[in-house]
Amino acid sequence: MAQIKLVVYATDFSEGAAKAASLASQLAGVHGARLHVLHVITELGDRHRRSIPASVMDDFVKEVKTQAVADMHDFAGRCFGDFAGELTTDVVIGPAAEEILAQASRLGADLIVMGTHGRHGVEKLLLGSTTERLIRKSTIPVLTVPERG
Repeated sequence: MAQIKLVVYATDFSEGAAKAASLASQLAGVHGARLHVLHVITELGDRHRRSIPASVMDDFVKEVKTQAVADMHDFAGRCFGDFAGELTTDVVIGPAAEEILAQASRLGADLIVMGTHGRHGVEKLLLGSTTERLIRKSTIPVLTVPERG
């Protein structure tokens, strides 16, 4: 059985994320693993960015990241306040699946844990699935936790 030394838990701070956070915390605790909590701010597409002046966009991105860091602090305190092991957090900007994989690779993670929204049909087709892209491209195990159920 592979040893788990580092768990990357990717979150969008949604209400359903707490269920996956609990499982990530339990797994890291049982294995004596480090836990890295990651939030990815998805970028606006080029089509949308072109119509916004660069200085306005820079200020907007800075404000969004500042708020996301504050949200991470609150989320980590709420969901991982009793975690006894080593806990780190990070907020990055980019395409979600790619950034999660890049961070997991950079850190040498053994497992990625994330919640899923369970979208179906047209909603899934239009919005895509970060989880699906992540699972298809990942070279390490990905544990998904459904938001519902």
